[in-house]
Amino acid sequence: MTPRACAPLQLGHTDLLRWGSLRSMRADRFALPRGTSQALKGDSVPHLRVLIAGGGTGGHIIPALAVARELVSRFQAEVLFVGTARGMESRLVPTAGFPLMLIRVGPLNRVSLATRLRTLSDLPRSIIACRQMIHEFQPQVVFGVGGYASGPAMAAALLLKVPTMAFEPNAMPGLANRLIGKRVQAAAVNFPAATRWFRHAEVTGIPVRSEFFSIDSPPLSPPHLLVFGGSQGARLFNQTLPQIAAALFKAVPGLTLLHQCGAQHFESTRAAFEQSGADPARWQVLPFLDDMPARFAQAHLVMARSGASTVAELAAAAKPSLLIPFAAAADNHQLRNAESMVSAGAAILLQEEALATPDNLLQTLIPLLTSPQTLATMSRAAATQAHLDAAERIATRLAQIASGQGTA
Repeated sequence: MTPRACAPLQLGHTDLLRWGSLRSMRADRFALPRGTSQALKGDSVPHLRVLIAGGGTGGHIIPALAVARELVSRFQAEVLFVGTARGMESRLVPTAGFPLMLIRVGPLNRVSLATRLRTLSDLPRSIIACRQMIHEFQPQVVFGVGGYASGPAMAAALLLKVPTMAFEPNAMPGLANRLIGKRVQAAAVNFPAATRWFRHAEVTGIPVRSEFFSIDSPPLSPPHLLVFGGSQGARLFNQTLPQIAAALFKAVPGLTLLHQCGAQHFESTRAAFEQSGADPARWQVLPFLDDMPARFAQAHLVMARSGASTVAELAAAAKPSLLIPFAAAADNHQLRNAESMVSAGAAILLQEEALATPDNLLQTLIPLLTSPQTLATMSRAAATQAHLDAAERIATRLAQIASGQGTA
């Protein structure tokens, strides 16, 4: 059964304690498939209920949704999300058909003093709201996926002695996960480097769409370069690639380029390529890409940021990559992600400041795109970082924790 679309319930300062309606809402708002889960080592988890807390970016909430679907399909679980209105969960969770409760809490890291004080003021109220939510929903386990809402919900669960499990997609955990990492029953991480921050951590990887794992390798030639900077594009990429396009095409015979630039920068980026003198038959600029597995299948090399989901998709597709971390990412986690892929031999790393001199990018791309052997070696290394069964493993671990297992 597919969960129905739901509208998020917003909780403000004046109604943080008014949760009497939650129980009455469960019959229709939480109407996900229910029942007794399959046996786990001889035991069962009747009416498994899981509270999933956090979000913010796609790297946190998209894997969380994959785990939620696995919990429903595999264990007939009842799943409730808690997040904030400012995060991607406010749009993606209701669209996926799961109920979402919103609390008011903001960032503490890399923000102004005024923002930090406002968050500290909101935090006790948010923890109280999450405590009441847990009392009403009665989850057997709380799954914190990082992001603003994860901290209050996990704190409330720990105070109430409800079993907890953390998810960390990045090599460097965010502040919320660093604070609770040694107090949770278990953790699922994407990079081995993150295990030291948690108790009973398991490298499960990030749930990735199955299509990425079934991508065939493209023909050896001509080479094709895919450049993308996420759904909004990367302004730095949009400014730098047109400056080197003509020279790159001259140095790499037959090379073609697909550049995803973001809707906001589409006209300016296309104009820059048109003015570059590069052969228009060899480049294409698009505002967004609607079928990423298909685009990955055509690419010999991918140039991208190093967010957690992007890195996981590159590994699943066994794609060699040139990674340019977003320098302003919280806790510099994109740099840590990229370094992990470099250590595996799957990627080349360039810092943002290197692109201040466009020739640095040109001289990095040319030897990669003219060496099929190098790309093949990087591809094999990328495949070693993939995790085909991540959602299944995480969902099973959650069910085991709910039944009193899964923490050894």
